[in-house]
Amino acid sequence: MSTQPPPPPQQQSPTSSPTPSQRTLEAKAAFTASLRSAGANYDAELRDRARTLHENAAALDKQETELRRTTAELGRQNEQWEKVADTAREGLKEIGDVQNWAELIERDLLVVEEMLREVEAREEGVGEEGEEGRMMMDGKAKGKGKGEEEEGKGGWLRWW
Repeated sequence: MSTQPPPPPQQQSPTSSPTPSQRTLEAKAAFTASLRSAGANYDAELRDRARTLHENAAALDKQETELRRTTAELGRQNEQWEKVADTAREGLKEIGDVQNWAELIERDLLVVEEMLREVEAREEGVGEEGEEGRMMMDGKAKGKGKGEEEEGKGGWLRWW
């Protein structure tokens, strides 16, 4: 009979069945690593944004200065346009005054014209009918009427 040697005892590997505390430590380590990885990704992105903001700060300052300058120029130009508008408004007002003055003169001339027509009509009527009438021109009486001559009295246009 041959005897065989007994089989060697099986050795237990330490990794085959970890303990709960080992699992907790491994989970914490994995979780911490993933948080650091995510934080590093966000950190890199935020750092890039901060760097871009700092780089653009000079450009923003330059734009702000330019904006202030152009705003001041626009303010000055606005004042100039306001002066032009005021001048134009005054000119229109003067034109309105001249127009008003011309209308008054026209009205007065129409009154004078009507009066001359009436005088001429009376003179024609006096001459035909033989009635009295006297007209003063340039201070001298003219006409065919009875009465005293009033030399030197009156204006350039005076009737009876």
